[in-house]
Amino acid sequence: MHSRAVLIYHAPGNQEMPGPVAEFARERGLRILPVGTVDEVLTLVNRSFPACIVTGVAGAESETLCRKLKSDAFSAIVPVIYLALDGADDAVLRGLRAGADEVLTARMDEHEQLLRIQMALNRADRDVSVNPTTRLPGTAQIERDIAERLRSGELFAVCYADLDHFKEYNDRYGYNEGDRVILLVSRILRDLVRAHAPTGFVGHIGGDDFIFNVPLDKMRVCCEEIIEVFDELIPYQYDEQDRRLGYFLGKDRRGNILKIPLMTISIGVVTNEYRRYTHTARVSEIATEMKAYAKSLPGSVYAVDRRRDIPASAVAVAGAAQTEATESR
Repeated sequence: MHSRAVLIYHAPGNQEMPGPVAEFARERGLRILPVGTVDEVLTLVNRSFPACIVTGVAGAESETLCRKLKSDAFSAIVPVIYLALDGADDAVLRGLRAGADEVLTARMDEHEQLLRIQMALNRADRDVSVNPTTRLPGTAQIERDIAERLRSGELFAVCYADLDHFKEYNDRYGYNEGDRVILLVSRILRDLVRAHAPTGFVGHIGGDDFIFNVPLDKMRVCCEEIIEVFDELIPYQYDEQDRRLGYFLGKDRRGNILKIPLMTISIGVVTNEYRRYTHTARVSEIATEMKAYAKSLPGSVYAVDRRRDIPASAVAVAGAAQTEATESR
């Protein structure tokens, strides 16, 4: 069953799920997955993207869960329904302050509770730009994350990853296999960024274009390990003959036969170590430029912009000399 068809119910002590919530899950074909601890919920969410999470029966523990889910870019997009059914006057405020997307109270009738749950899920689908294949945040959240890092004043790196020869792979093996490769890449990025940079962010622009934002001191290890794991796994996405040869035969637009190499990954990196940015558009522009430069190099590489803030007349002269490209091997 697809992870989106799961409703996680955080219920320490196996407390029974309220009737309206159970009815909502049943009517929409959601499998209810009772989970007892905060850590178990976080583990499940980090492995998949459930339809929603229901919590609240555990009081302070539920509030802790909400805060942890909403403070992490990877899990913040999952809607959280907070149950404030004990009648306490401040229960609603506690749930909202903890970051819940919706709060249900005992004063609401069953129809209102069902409607509020559905509205929370609708908002998540409408307002959070996630890619349907990878379920990673899209361009709106990518820009928001970069803007927040600019405001914070922290040193960070924006890394624009793109696959080389993906179109040719897609043409040869079909879009289903192409989607499988995109999902594989999203998991490589997500797992390695999470492992090395817990405050990092991974987004999916679309197609085979990804962005990951990490603290500056975690940039190199993330890029290097992403390249290493990618180069290790990607050959197995080809059939045995193509994998053994290291290429397959394809045609260009004029019908000429060409050798198409196995896919590689190119990562363009822009940092605020030597330059100061005031707008996300400029960061995006430089990241795109560096990605194009990385794609001009053979193999899987990451290229880091090392240009400094200098007079405009000197940029053209100094730019190429101060651009650093680092190959995977």
